[in-house]
Amino acid sequence: MEKWPIGVFTSIDAGLGVKIEVAHELGVPTIQLHAPAKKTRTAANAEKFLAYLNELGITLTAVFGGFEGESYADIPTVVETVGIVPPAQRAARVQEMKEIADFAHMLQCDVVALHLGFIPHDKSDPLYGEVVEVTRDILDHCQNNNQKLHLETGQETAAGLIEFISDVERDNLFINFDPANMILYGTGEPIEALRQVGALVRSVHCKDATWADNPGVEWGAEVPLNEGAVGMEDYLRTLDEIGYTGPLTIEREIPQDPARQKTEIGNAVNLLTQLKDKIN
Repeated sequence: MEKWPIGVFTSIDAGLGVKIEVAHELGVPTIQLHAPAKKTRTAANAEKFLAYLNELGITLTAVFGGFEGESYADIPTVVETVGIVPPAQRAARVQEMKEIADFAHMLQCDVVALHLGFIPHDKSDPLYGEVVEVTRDILDHCQNNNQKLHLETGQETAAGLIEFISDVERDNLFINFDPANMILYGTGEPIEALRQVGALVRSVHCKDATWADNPGVEWGAEVPLNEGAVGMEDYLRTLDEIGYTGPLTIEREIPQDPARQKTEIGNAVNLLTQLKDKIN
């Protein structure tokens, strides 16, 4: 695969993401996929979807887990509802994440990913140890499928995420780096954070955002690529610096409107193509 193939975050019947048809119209060669609804995660559907991707000439690079009941309404709601940290939903979500990994395996995809949730900062908090253990459980299941698990950045500082990954003690745990999430959650300046976690980065999102007035307390705002505070040229140059050569996956949470998606994602594809040519 060429260095830095363009990608987009997509969905079939559940979750956020650009329609695959839009990716194809724009000539995008790779996608990350939000895992479809449980009832459609079947071997027959996996076979059909793989055939469709082959027909379109698109490569699937990661399958992202997401769960019913998650809400990104504001930061406190994310703490309470997102990922496998919330105790009330944890057992069911761990099981579902294993099922998503099995579906990804049917799709011949060796990477699964998710937002783990807000890991306690205090390592003496019993919740911290519980999250370490269930993460190991998911990773061991993924290992049986010869898969890696990528944790998306945002809810933790770079230093906190590095420490957590070290404590989990599994060699198939890596990072999906999203620079905008560092701004949206107020957890760190993205370029500095990328340099800190660089050795662990195995996939990335290309997304942009502006800072909140009270970072870490209020949401920042997601904006079109290169209209925020990330600095996309600096971002790509830093990816080059850390030796990252994988897909540049555009993630943009916009309505399921193909015309708007085609315009905005098309602009992002053009921007990244120009920057790739300039840097390489």
